[in-house]
Amino acid sequence: MGLLDNIHSPEDVRALPPEALDELCQEIREYLISSLSRHGGHLASNLGSVELTVALHRVYDTSRDRLVFDVGHQCYTHKLLTGRKDFSTLREMGGLAGFPRPYESVHDAFIAGHASNSVSVALGMARARTALGADYDVAALIGDGALNGGMAFEGLSDAGRSGEPLVIILNDNGMSINEGVGGLASMLSRMRTRVEYIRFKKWYRTTIIPRIPVISSLLSGMKRWLKERIIPENIFDDFGYEYIGPIDGHNIRKVENAIRWAKEYRAPVLVHVITKKGKGYPPAEKAPEAFHGVGAFDAKSGIPRYTGEDFSSVFGRALTEIAGQDKTVVAITAAMKEGTGLIGFQEAYPDRFFDVGIAEEHAAAMAAGMASQGLKPVFAVYSTFLQRGYDMLIHDVALMGLHVVFGVDRAGIVGKDGETHQGLFDVAYLATVPGMKIYAPASFRELRSMLKKALAEDTGPVAVRYPRGGEGAFKGDTSDRPAAVVRPGSGVTIAAYGVELNEVLAAAKLLARQNVSAEVVKLNVLSPLDADTVLASVKKTGALVVPEEACREGSVGERLLAAAAESGLPLRYGKRLDLADGILEHGSPDALRRKKGLDAGGIADAVLEMEHGKDTA
Repeated sequence: MGLLDNIHSPEDVRALPPEALDELCQEIREYLISSLSRHGGHLASNLGSVELTVALHRVYDTSRDRLVFDVGHQCYTHKLLTGRKDFSTLREMGGLAGFPRPYESVHDAFIAGHASNSVSVALGMARARTALGADYDVAALIGDGALNGGMAFEGLSDAGRSGEPLVIILNDNGMSINEGVGGLASMLSRMRTRVEYIRFKKWYRTTIIPRIPVISSLLSGMKRWLKERIIPENIFDDFGYEYIGPIDGHNIRKVENAIRWAKEYRAPVLVHVITKKGKGYPPAEKAPEAFHGVGAFDAKSGIPRYTGEDFSSVFGRALTEIAGQDKTVVAITAAMKEGTGLIGFQEAYPDRFFDVGIAEEHAAAMAAGMASQGLKPVFAVYSTFLQRGYDMLIHDVALMGLHVVFGVDRAGIVGKDGETHQGLFDVAYLATVPGMKIYAPASFRELRSMLKKALAEDTGPVAVRYPRGGEGAFKGDTSDRPAAVVRPGSGVTIAAYGVELNEVLAAAKLLARQNVSAEVVKLNVLSPLDADTVLASVKKTGALVVPEEACREGSVGERLLAAAAESGLPLRYGKRLDLADGILEHGSPDALRRKKGLDAGGIADAVLEMEHGKDTA
């Protein structure tokens, strides 16, 4: 492709003459569009941060310096520049991760996938550097909505007053932060990005302040007096940062200069960079949210190659229909209205739709406030992101028995986004919330029915957990009872819930060919758990196997086997097929199920091993 073909490490980027950088950025964008159109991934955020990432690698040596990404989905250019150019394996099992992963490269300083933690992590690294007398630089790259999260401000507050040499780059691709208006603001922006200004500030701090503290105090007082009267207030100044910007994030020379000056300043500095999400690709520029995370698409038109039905879209439509009959129903999302299928709800009922940004804790607490005053709030949130609202689930919702409904999207194996996004812990942590009822639909019909039931509950919190993607072969609805036998048998009981039921039913057919009769019990409610229906089956079969896409501790399998033991039922064997500690790498859901023995073949093999006495686990 030209320049990009000869980039094998950041050293190659730093060796390029400045006049070649625009061409390199163009080649990177072309590569991203071409590659992601075939394999999918996070497109718009990466297109918007190309120049910024190139500039960072011109200034920092990421094999030694620590560059901390917030969220991390904008790391693709970083990967290209650090020796990871084969995107044919991106987000595939055994291939490149879609987020920074330290196990993948020395250039990835810290794991990323959630949001708003970068400043805190970077400050921790900077303080470790000081405590250990080490020699490296630290920078945090935050943006794409992550600054909305309360944790970001906790980190900003502490880092700003720390005095630690630390650079925070704010990639502002849409949110206006204290925008200056008028000629004075423009002048100050130009002045703050001039090398002479930065050098003067450094000289002032290192020379005047230590030698003439009285004059320093007087000048500081005058500066504050003038600022309060004629300079637009800047929150970052108040936090204690030297603020540089705003800077055109697509002018690579200006970005590089600003970051270089910030690094040399040896104090907390915030560089404010303005970028355009989807830059350089018209379809993504027009609809950046639609091109945030994409599957395969036509590179010329931007049209997705797959537009099938999924659980998220069914959930959104069902909630919209229910809201048409009940004016007390409101919808809440934490910056994920597209992902959780709520665009239609927003269009139909804009006054009852609330997007709080990346702030799950706030969303859960706000929902509690709504419920306490007579509304029926539905918070649609990815399983992995709801983890951040756990305290609010107990303190703000459960202790008062408030009726808040949680639409727990992306439950179970999510796939290509990897360990930070797999929904493998909600079964365990939701079951510990006092009064929480947990529904687990296995089909679109059940999702609609269970959502209606959840909103009809008269007290307490309710969760409806459902997977990413579409339904399987099972399209029925057994939601009229907490658990149901969906396939009779006499040799072994297999209990399952959610879309894993499809693999279990297929496994039962495989076992039948081996003369093993499997009875399949489908669990519709995971908490409170209907163990009686399962134990009635186990009493007949004498064996229990529980496959589930969840971590082991607190799993349904753990609870069912405990119930069997407490009841005194004699078991020939009992086995949990789960995901152990819940740390699961990236890959397609089907590939991950095969690897972990949660596909039909793996389940059948596990039963046969137990039947033949080869496994005592």
